[in-house]
Amino acid sequence: MREPSLHTRQSGVGIDLASLIALRQEAGRLQIAPRGKVLATRSGGHLSRFRGRGMEFDESRVYQPGDDPRNMDWRVTARSTVAHVKLFREERERPVWLLVDIGPGMRFGTRVAFKSVVAAQAAALLAWAAVDKGDRVGGVVFNEQRRVEYRPAAHTRSLLPLLNGLTELTAARDGPVPLPAPRSGFGSLPAAAAHLVNLVRPGSLVFLISDFAGLGSGDGAWMARLAAGSEMVLVQVYDALEASAPPAGRYPVTDGSGRFVVDTADSGLRRHWAERFGDHAAMLQQLCLRYQAHLISLRTDQAVGEVLREGLRPHGRRSGGIR
Repeated sequence: MREPSLHTRQSGVGIDLASLIALRQEAGRLQIAPRGKVLATRSGGHLSRFRGRGMEFDESRVYQPGDDPRNMDWRVTARSTVAHVKLFREERERPVWLLVDIGPGMRFGTRVAFKSVVAAQAAALLAWAAVDKGDRVGGVVFNEQRRVEYRPAAHTRSLLPLLNGLTELTAARDGPVPLPAPRSGFGSLPAAAAHLVNLVRPGSLVFLISDFAGLGSGDGAWMARLAAGSEMVLVQVYDALEASAPPAGRYPVTDGSGRFVVDTADSGLRRHWAERFGDHAAMLQQLCLRYQAHLISLRTDQAVGEVLREGLRPHGRRSGGIR
C-alpha cells in the first residue's frame, strides 16, 4: 500500500497556497528532460526529442543549401530579393508554459479529489521541477469566468503568483460564482489554447493540463502551431467514474438545474459508457501522434507525483516504457 500523498490530506474540492508550495520537495523527483533527452510517450509509440532551450532572434544571413526553410526571413528576402534565413541565439533558460483548465467540467470528482485540485497539484509539481532545473516558468490558469496569466520569468518571480492563481480559481465556493466585469475567462480549452499560441515562443516546453472533454479531432489547428516550434505534453486528468459506470443500480443525479435517475443495470448503457471514454482516449492519442506531443493520463485517485514521474521518465530508463 502506498503512503498517502499530499492530495489525500486535502478537502478534495479546493487547495491552499501552502500545500502547493510544499510540493517543491516532491517535485525534485521529477525529470524535466534537458536538451537532447528522449521522452517516451504514452500515445502509441511515437518518440520525439525536446527541442531544447528557448531561441532568441539574433540576425539574418543569406540562405545556404541545407538551411531549414521554416527559418526563412521573408521580410528581408522581399526587400533584398535575395533569400535570407533567420539565425537564433540559444537562451540559457528554457521557457516552460503551463495551461491549466479549471473550467466547470474539472470541478468534479468521486474519489479523493476534484479534477481541478489534481490539475493544480500537477501544475505545481511541474512548475517547481522546471524552476529547480533552471528553467523560466509562466502559465495561464483559466475557468469560464476569469484567468490569470504570467509570462515565464526566472526563479520564482512568476511561479508564486501563478500558484496563488491556482488556489484562487480552484477554491470551492458556496452558491453561484459572481461574474467579474469585464469577463476574462475562456469558455473552452481550444479557446484558451488559441490564446496561448500567441504567447509561446519557439523552443518552449508546454504542459496542457485538462480533462480535454471538449477537445475534438478537428481541434488541431492550435496544436499544429505549438508543435511547429515547441514541445507539448498533455496531462489528461480524469475520474474513475468517467472511465466506467458504477455498480449496477439506480442513481439519482443532478446537473444543477434538474434531477433524474441513471440505471446502470442496463448493459447497453454500461457498454456505451466505457466505449465513449475509450473513443475519447483514442482520439487524444491520435492527436498526440499527429502533432508529436506526449500524453500522460492521471486519474484523480492516483498519487500525482508518482504518475508524473513515470510519465516524464526519459526513454530507456522507464519501467514498462515503449522500447
